Amino acid sequence: MASIASSAGAFASLPARQSVWLRWLVPSFSDLFFVSVLVWLFVAGSGGWTSLLLDGDAGWHIRVGEYVLDNGKVPSADLFSFTRPGEVWYAWEWLSDVVYGGVHRVAGLKGVVLVAGVVIALFAVVLFRHVLWAGANLFAAMPVVLLAVGASTLHHLARPHVFTLLFFAASLWLIDRDRRRADRWVWVLIPVSVVWTNLHGGFFALVATLGLLTVGTAAEEWVGSRTWTRPLRYALLSAGCLAASVVNPFGIQLHLHIASYLRSDWIRNMVQEFQSPNFRSENLLQAQALLFMGLMAAALLLSRRRFVEVLWILFWAHSALGSARHVPLFAIVAAPVIAFELTRLWNWTFATAAPRSLGRILADLAADNTPGAGRVTVWALAPALLLVLPLDSRWPKDFPEAAFPVDIVNRYQERLIAGRVFTSDQWADYLIYRSYPRQRVFIDGRSDFFGPELGNEYLQASHAQWRWREILDKYRIDTVLGPPDWPLITLLKGHRDWQLITDSGKAVLLSRRRAADRPGGIQRDASRPNDNR
Repeated sequence: MASIASSAGAFASLPARQSVWLRWLVPSFSDLFFVSVLVWLFVAGSGGWTSLLLDGDAGWHIRVGEYVLDNGKVPSADLFSFTRPGEVWYAWEWLSDVVYGGVHRVAGLKGVVLVAGVVIALFAVVLFRHVLWAGANLFAAMPVVLLAVGASTLHHLARPHVFTLLFFAASLWLIDRDRRRADRWVWVLIPVSVVWTNLHGGFFALVATLGLLTVGTAAEEWVGSRTWTRPLRYALLSAGCLAASVVNPFGIQLHLHIASYLRSDWIRNMVQEFQSPNFRSENLLQAQALLFMGLMAAALLLSRRRFVEVLWILFWAHSALGSARHVPLFAIVAAPVIAFELTRLWNWTFATAAPRSLGRILADLAADNTPGAGRVTVWALAPALLLVLPLDSRWPKDFPEAAFPVDIVNRYQERLIAGRVFTSDQWADYLIYRSYPRQRVFIDGRSDFFGPELGNEYLQASHAQWRWREILDKYRIDTVLGPPDWPLITLLKGHRDWQLITDSGKAVLLSRRRAADRPGGIQRDASRPNDNR
């Protein structure tokens, strides 16, 4: 730390030309933080880059992006299933899909995970810079931002939502900047809303936050000077961003779809990321720490009549407790507030410390190093070298074998393509990635498209509930691929109508026998609905 401070001081004594060059060539704390986050999460971490592919949705997002690149249009009908072929379906996150699909064509899965990883690291750096800009010192900013990044790891996946992490963090910084000194830059959020809307449905987070900003600012003016310029400004900004979000291939239908999706009880009950968080994993314990500190900071802010931050923290804390999907958004909102309040506590604690005491030394180090920590240099481009240099031997060549039936698909790909396959939604995503456009699936990760009726049939069949045979016959299923602990797999392994093809210990593949191939050539008695043998 001392060396960084001395280097920053040395810049001032150099000739102007040399100091400019050094400013861009000597790495800053922000550069080191950016690279460190990449290394921490994806190089040194146990999961590595493949952890970004633990959700199979990345597979169909890649293929949708390639479809748009090939056809020059966004798909308007289903591309992947045999259960709802040709049904109206829109790729709501088409622009993210194009990014992933285009990068995949150039650099394969290596490019896909690198783009997702860099976006996540950029989100961390933007949040770090915002916290420092807001007035936190380096020693308060660092642990709080690391907690926020750690809390968001539950959603670190190569999917469109990573763009929302980056855009939301940057938008909050622009808003805070405008609250301190209003200028024209905050209106950039209107064209940003257009891009964000086509990348991911998380643009609603900006609209909700701006709405709360308008209400909170009005409350602050009501108890203060009662001038309504700021509330009106932010009401217009909110309206402008909402209107800009209609600029997408689907118009207002996108908003109606998202509203229906978020209101769906079936989605909330069946999709894990929309359920309340289980505070037992490491990342959610970090979120819990932020939650406690955020609520304490809100109480302090309420006493100072800072209603905007109080509304933001309470709204996003409530959202995070109701849905794990919102935990990273709460962390982004809470981190600057928490770090600033910790800095106030820090300054109060060391205000009267003796000049040679440890406390004073730490306070001086924080004061000396914080101003230069936000500098950006050419070293911020270092991760681009990862695309062309084999610096990490763990680049994924396929989806992780621990989570997907990679071996079985390699050996039986043609059988799977030719069959009407019943498998999990996650594994169906992987089949789409491996074999589209020839592969069709029963159901995949697009839960909003398939809806509760087909979704419940999928659950009933996979759990071998009483309608399992009716459902498999209804959709003429002739191939089943599932994990060994699936009740349906256990049942079919001993069923005379089904033949075991392979069992890898992680996945089981079964095929329906032809009538002549059944043991003894005995036909199944359809009049016996309870006959599961």
